[in-house]
Amino acid sequence: MSEVSETSVLVVGAGPVGLTAAIELRRRGVSVVVIDKLKAPTHYAKAVGIQPRTLEVWDAMGVARPALDLSTPMHGQIVFVNGDEAMRVELELPDDVPYHFTCMPQYATEEVLRRALAEHGTKVRYGVELTGFEQSSRGVVAALRSTDGTEHVSARYLVGCDGAHSATRKGLGSSFEGDAFPEEYMLADVELDWSLPSGYAVRAMTQENGSTSDLMVCIPLPGDQRYRVSSLVAPDLATTRGDGAVAHGLEGKNPPTLAHIQAVLDRLAPEPTRARNMRWSSVFRISHRIVGSYGAGRVFLAGDAAHIHPPTGAQGMNTGIQDAYNLGWKLALAVTGNAADGLLASYDAERRPIGEDVVGRTVRHAREGIGSSETDVETIILREAQLLLNYRNSTIVGGAAPGGCLAPGNRAPDARELCQDAVAAPLRLHDLLRHPGHTVLLWAPTGPAVKESADLAEDIAGRFGGLVRGYVLTPDLAQAADGRVLRDERGNAARMYGFGAHPEIVVVRPDGYVGFRGPGASMTTLVAHLANVLHIAE
Repeated sequence: MSEVSETSVLVVGAGPVGLTAAIELRRRGVSVVVIDKLKAPTHYAKAVGIQPRTLEVWDAMGVARPALDLSTPMHGQIVFVNGDEAMRVELELPDDVPYHFTCMPQYATEEVLRRALAEHGTKVRYGVELTGFEQSSRGVVAALRSTDGTEHVSARYLVGCDGAHSATRKGLGSSFEGDAFPEEYMLADVELDWSLPSGYAVRAMTQENGSTSDLMVCIPLPGDQRYRVSSLVAPDLATTRGDGAVAHGLEGKNPPTLAHIQAVLDRLAPEPTRARNMRWSSVFRISHRIVGSYGAGRVFLAGDAAHIHPPTGAQGMNTGIQDAYNLGWKLALAVTGNAADGLLASYDAERRPIGEDVVGRTVRHAREGIGSSETDVETIILREAQLLLNYRNSTIVGGAAPGGCLAPGNRAPDARELCQDAVAAPLRLHDLLRHPGHTVLLWAPTGPAVKESADLAEDIAGRFGGLVRGYVLTPDLAQAADGRVLRDERGNAARMYGFGAHPEIVVVRPDGYVGFRGPGASMTTLVAHLANVLHIAE
């Protein structure tokens, strides 16, 4: 056996999901080794849609600004049927949602996350492949192979973010149930010279008697009239796959040429259009599968290693990023000895139902169209933005919401125009969540409640250190908004959270979901909840 190196967590796969997992661990001081069997980063524009919820996640991680620098806005979608405009959808969101829909090629997403990881002192080891692993009650020993030979890494935990053909999943022997679409598609990153408005996806199809016989989807990319174009594969590029392997992802053989893409445009573009300056192209296959469990022992799966499905609605990469975001804080608590018993089991319990829903919904939408059987456009958009996902049935979520207000397990909404005397400009509530731990929001409707809550916020810092932060929100404009006190001068926090005339306590988890909600401001109440997630010494 070769010499064994050690780390706290081994992350397999350096796509957006693996990089997110690694950043979340490094933000919390956990040592990480990240490997990828590719020899270097790719330049595919494979996943391009960035959901508003993902931008909220990146905000908390500190990478929203560099991501926005490399993105382009996504205003909506224009649908053409048989050459005529049939529908135009505007992707409008409520004012309290801080980010809108954007697009950026996957290689740019990876570049942003890779730089952030390097700033935390960790670089990806490319050209290193996982060939096997063994786990025990103490950890995992992984066998790796590279051009330098073989080596072994001993880790407390292993996270497989290695895609649809995951070696980690195969090593676990996990089921991956589902099926494949018979169609093949081709993708290309090109410039289009049409006069259609920028910032809109274009879906063009040929239909007869309600049946679609030809289809093209163009998603805007950063750059002058640049799009990711997808369509049914050209007949001369079609292949067969009969080896029983998972048929999902890019195919390296026989990539489409500019002439193939032009032929699609000639058939389907709503106006005469020329394609030029192709950066890359590929044939793409689609399967829909979900793993039997997101983890076993000390090994976990995230992203395409756990769930694959049609790219309809740009749900895949965004769902995988949030897998990693859910797992990261829990794994860090486990590594540092601060996790309550059973915390890691909540990863599968919370994320697998999300994966099942996404797989089922995207398959249905691929066949019928997004929202084809629904009429509430606002709800459709919020759901596709991934702002309606929740963990209300989770065993580590507790308390109750008064009068049907924001319930435990829901996403913690933002609220604008909070004021603090020492800060010149208004603050956002989400500004308070930019740290690796739990956030306790103490609603104090009166002066005496502010004093009591401020004392509790100070006690929280003394007892939990960096694991938990406490802040007081008050509508009382006479209060000095210093230290951990913020004034909700325009009532935005009260409106978004349903705060009223009585004190309340809301615990926001590190992944931005409400973990607990209850009346009053009590350390006893807080400790009783946090004991579900943190190891609290008696």
